[in-house]
Amino acid sequence: MRDETIHQQVGRAITEGWGRSGAFAGSILSGAILGLLADRWLGTEPWLVVIGSLVGIYSGFLNVWRWSKELEGADRES
Repeated sequence: MRDETIHQQVGRAITEGWGRSGAFAGSILSGAILGLLADRWLGTEPWLVVIGSLVGIYSGFLNVWRWSKELEGADRES
């Protein structure tokens, strides 16, 4: 990482940030969609959409927390 230019470091950080934000939004969206499909199948509207969204939000925040811990560990090693 030391031999990268500042432009390469910024580009890598932006790419990783977009990827992580997409994963966060994707976990919320997938939980909501799975809840919607299960609601339509079981006829329990809107409860499984709410539960699926909450599980997706929890999963997204958990992934962000793990990623921040990885970054924290990488900063300490540098």
